Amino acid sequence: MTAARGAAASSGPLDRRLGGSPQVVDRAIATRQSIRAFLSDPVERPTIEEILQVAARAPSGTNTQPWRVTVLTGAAKHRLSETILKVYNDPDERRQHTEEYAYYPTRWVEPYLGRRRKIGWDLYGLLGIGRDDKEKMHAQHGRNYLFFDAPVGLVFTIERILEQGSWLDFGMFLQTVMIAARARGLDTCPQAAFMQFHRVIARELNLAESEMVVCGMALGYADLSKIENTLETERAPVSHFARFLEK
Repeated sequence: MTAARGAAASSGPLDRRLGGSPQVVDRAIATRQSIRAFLSDPVERPTIEEILQVAARAPSGTNTQPWRVTVLTGAAKHRLSETILKVYNDPDERRQHTEEYAYYPTRWVEPYLGRRRKIGWDLYGLLGIGRDDKEKMHAQHGRNYLFFDAPVGLVFTIERILEQGSWLDFGMFLQTVMIAARARGLDTCPQAAFMQFHRVIARELNLAESEMVVCGMALGYADLSKIENTLETERAPVSHFARFLEK
C-alpha cells in the first residue's frame, strides 16, 4: 500500500505535512490536457482504485460525496462502445437521443464562442479535417465513444435527487481524478459527448432510474506519436478573470 493510499484510507487524522516542492502538484495540474489518442498499454486495477481513493478526498457540501463511477475495461468497455457507435452512426436512430441536461449555453456570446470555435478548428486543423469534411468530423467525434482507444473508460453518474451544489462538488471530484491520474504518469479526457446517449448507457450498465449520467472519461497512457495530442489550449491570464480588492 502506498503512502497516498494509506493516508486516504486512514481512519485517524490525516497527516497534513507536505513534503517536496509545490512544483510537483503544479506540474500535474499544468500538464493535464484532454488526450484524444491513447496507447493500448493496460492500467492495473490497483492503480485505478488508488486514483479513485485519492479523488474521494475532494470536498463536498456536508460530506455528501455525490459521485458514483463505473469503471469499464476489456469486453465491458468494448460492448458499451460498440452499442453507442451503432446508434451514433445511424442518423435516424441518433436523432432520437438528446442530452438529459444542458452542458453548454443555448445562446453563445463572446468570449466563450470564440474560444469554442478556436479549439475546434485547431484540433481539426491538426487532423487535416476541413470545414466541409462532415464525414471526417463525424468519424472524429465518434472516437469519443471508443474512449479514444484508452484501456479504461469511466462513466460518472449522480443521483437525480441531488441539486446544483452537488454538481459543483462532482466537478471537483472529476478534477481530482484527473490530477491524481496525471501524478501517476497517466492521462485522461473528460467527455461530455456521452451525455447524448444516456439512455443507451443506462441500459447497458444497468443503472438505476435514480441515476443520471454526468459524463464519461478516458484513462490511460497518451500516445505521444499522434498529432492530435500536440494540441495546446490557451488560458487567459489572471488579470482577465480575477480582481483584487484591498480597501
